[in-house]
Amino acid sequence: MSRPEALFPLFAGLETLPGVGPKAAKAFESLGVTRPKDLLYLLPHSGVDRALRSSVREVVPPATLTVEVEIGQHVPARRKGGPYRIHVRDARVEFLLVYFHARAEALAKLLPTGQRRLVSGKVELFDGIAQMVHPDHVLRPEEAREVPAYEPVYPLAAGLTQRVVGKAAQAALTRLPILTEWIDPGLMAREGWPDWPSALQAGHGPTGSAGLAYTHPARQRLAYDELFAHQLTLSIARAKLRRSKGHVTAGTGALCDKVLKSLPHDPTAAQARAVREIAADMAQPLRMNRLLQGDVGAGKTLVAFQALLIAVEAGGQGVMMAPTEILARQHFEGLAPLARAAGVRLELLTGRDRGADRAMKLEDLAMGRIPILVGTHAVFQKDVEFQDLRLAVVDEQHRFGVAQRMELGAKGEAVDVLVMTATPIPRSLALATHGDMDVSVLDEKPAGRKPIRTALVSADRLDEVVDHLRNAVAEGRQAYWVCPLVEESEVVDYASAEQRFRTLRAALGDRVGLVHGQMPPADKDSAMARFVAGETSVLVATTVIEVGVNVPNATIMVIEQAESFGLAQLHQLRGRVGRGEAASTCLLMYQPPLNETGRRRLTTIRDTEDGFRIAEEDLAMRGAGDLIGTAQSGLPRFRVADLERQAGLMALAQTDARKLLLDDPNLSGTRGQAVRALLWIMDQDRALRLMSVG
Repeated sequence: MSRPEALFPLFAGLETLPGVGPKAAKAFESLGVTRPKDLLYLLPHSGVDRALRSSVREVVPPATLTVEVEIGQHVPARRKGGPYRIHVRDARVEFLLVYFHARAEALAKLLPTGQRRLVSGKVELFDGIAQMVHPDHVLRPEEAREVPAYEPVYPLAAGLTQRVVGKAAQAALTRLPILTEWIDPGLMAREGWPDWPSALQAGHGPTGSAGLAYTHPARQRLAYDELFAHQLTLSIARAKLRRSKGHVTAGTGALCDKVLKSLPHDPTAAQARAVREIAADMAQPLRMNRLLQGDVGAGKTLVAFQALLIAVEAGGQGVMMAPTEILARQHFEGLAPLARAAGVRLELLTGRDRGADRAMKLEDLAMGRIPILVGTHAVFQKDVEFQDLRLAVVDEQHRFGVAQRMELGAKGEAVDVLVMTATPIPRSLALATHGDMDVSVLDEKPAGRKPIRTALVSADRLDEVVDHLRNAVAEGRQAYWVCPLVEESEVVDYASAEQRFRTLRAALGDRVGLVHGQMPPADKDSAMARFVAGETSVLVATTVIEVGVNVPNATIMVIEQAESFGLAQLHQLRGRVGRGEAASTCLLMYQPPLNETGRRRLTTIRDTEDGFRIAEEDLAMRGAGDLIGTAQSGLPRFRVADLERQAGLMALAQTDARKLLLDDPNLSGTRGQAVRALLWIMDQDRALRLMSVG
């Protein structure tokens, strides 16, 4: 499976392009450009209007001006490095060209007195006189065509100029091969998109600001190329996984019924729907790869446990994994009553298990005597063997890499995988990061979950908040107090957990505990355990409590310097309260004055508890890379596509990719062959390798 010959010129070295030497090639690397093809999708981000004017009078300084002038008197600088002035006259008025650190003989040659020249650059007023400092272009009138009426402005890196990037991009465009169109003709006609070469020419040669907008047909088409290639890769991975033989795991429903009968409330319609989708997947002879996405408190754990019971009902085993020991232990404690109701043995395996105790668990696991195991990364270790692992449930997917998911899958013969995330992901990002997975969404809160009252409180009212806490503690309630940093920092005025712990202890006595990420794991666990047991009433913490901790008696959440947290983090933290019968409160303490971003973030949290709405707002405010953390999320870096604004295009690309693979699984038809070229251009040729080994 080799690269098509027609693409060779696009994959040559950058130094084969005019004006690109070894230094420039090195500089291009920091823009992610290593071959001519990369320049095709490095589009200008803005532009400069250089349309020819008859006079400086036609613009309002400061502004860019292109005008033909007659060169007048040269006035050399009076001191070294001072301004060298050249009087010029356009069709209506006289103004100045100004150079600093200039060589008189070079300027006399470039701008000879009495001759006409075309000059283009920024015009500003200085003491009421218009002047152009260091013009960008100085040309003879017959060379006017060399200045584009609208000049594209490219992204730059140290060591690169607009001229070098523009020239290299234009040279890359001359290498465009003649390729068969890979976009469905019906879709192109419906959307009014140009063909590939025309789209690239228009993208690099905008004739005005409209040509830079993401809504421009050429830009939309190029964005679609990226999204379609990405979705096709995910679809091929999904198809390969689904082709890989799975177990038919069909439950009897007997154990699930026992659990449901033991619950105080019926599951929500969303929970029931998710269980049906998972059960249908598990009953197929193909491997399941499903994402269970639910807001804070939407009841993911119950859905996941029912899925694990389906595996047990079918005679197999299930494992649930959490990213930390605290969470694994908490899952274990939360599932224990459900396991008792079902009459199923449940065990916990973490890095703490040692010696005979660990050996006995491993033996029972290998013999099939432990139907359901809860654990941390410890279940990856080589000596952990299952008799018949059918289902792996992974909690908090963004803490686990794809490689770890695959390693877990290797523990059993074609194990079904269910990934749970409590972080609502906007649809466009879910498609970008989990396009290879099927998705079940829990968009309802279970009965009995009360809304959480959220209020904004200025840091000036700290004493009032402490009094409020004192009363709550006296009534037997519990509270979290979250601080942004662990130690005092001279650089940032953030409250530290250590300092806040001391002041609250002085005010409220020894019922105040402390937990933060820099404590030894054993100390952290015991501080959490004391709070869970009700031995401490107030837990001062950093964001280590963001995910998963479940204390029904905790009804107050105080978040100090709330404006310094991200929206998703604030939503996760607030979700730690409101888990019991009593009404709960979340106090967002901020340092006045709030800037516009801080105010928007805090009012969003105050006004809604809908995690999906919060996630969309977070995406709009921060952008996709920051929202998920590009490096750890596997979020693709698109050059043209804008995930915030083009979510619809992403969904369209997924539908198109899946349909193409259904119609032409080997990409051997006319469109399939054309699409192979696109996958090469987009560096998605690994998808083709997946096909050849699949």
